[in-house]
Amino acid sequence: MTGSMPAELLTLAQLLLNGLALGAAYALVALGFVLVLNATGAVNFAQGDMVMLGGYAAVALGRVLPVSGLMLLPLVMGAMAGFGLLFSVLAWRPFRHRPPIFGLLATVALGLTLQEAMNALEGAAPQAGPALLGVGEIRLGPLGLSRASLGILFACLVLGLAQGWLLTRTQFGRRLRASAQDPVTARALGIPVDRLIAASFMLATALAGAVGLLLSGPYFVTPTSGNDLILRAYIAATIGGWGSLRGAVAGAMLIALFESVVAGYASSVVATAALYGAVLLLLMLRPAGLFPAPLGRRA
Repeated sequence: MTGSMPAELLTLAQLLLNGLALGAAYALVALGFVLVLNATGAVNFAQGDMVMLGGYAAVALGRVLPVSGLMLLPLVMGAMAGFGLLFSVLAWRPFRHRPPIFGLLATVALGLTLQEAMNALEGAAPQAGPALLGVGEIRLGPLGLSRASLGILFACLVLGLAQGWLLTRTQFGRRLRASAQDPVTARALGIPVDRLIAASFMLATALAGAVGLLLSGPYFVTPTSGNDLILRAYIAATIGGWGSLRGAVAGAMLIALFESVVAGYASSVVATAALYGAVLLLLMLRPAGLFPAPLGRRA
């Protein structure tokens, strides 16, 4: 016994608490993934590589600016938003009138190009970015949470709420959702659909950059560190309901909590295998996901 809580229950509670921070990071990646999916109808398989690039941007800025990760966060997000605009010009605009597979392959190609470029520039060795809220652990009664995990939770909550407000409470968000739901009608009403799609790439890439900074401290960054993240984002979007933002968040949290608990009692290899099996079972029972978007409508 630990205090009034049985040891087994305490262990489970600690594993779930540890999984919350990773789930919040997964959720931000999935939100950016679904945002571009809704805007273009195409899958952006380079979203994980945007996270990787954001991590290296944090490492580079940390070398020249001896400040906390919290101070660097807006700089990284701004720089990545600019890169997102360039990315939309290269990966979406030339293929916007072609079948979605062209855009998908373009994002894969650009993502692999980024991996090879960072491998040539920085090498394959893991690198650590600046800490967001310092180091150490905060005790919550019998449970412990690292400052890094607390920073990830706080930052992801703020950014997720800010995105929700932007998409639902502003003219920009209403126009963006209108463009995603019916681009032909939106163009007829004078809405600049192409510019709004470019803005969705910028927003999605800025979110990815934030995740890159948040994870670069406790989990390090390598040229291939985005591969697992895009896979989790894809699974989250699938089990949450293809095109559903709230479904993507719910799916991301479920994935992280599931992995944390299974890895805590078994191993990370078993957790990954069990995750794929659980996803297959869930899709057999609910092929449309947990929160499917209504037909003809996304978000």
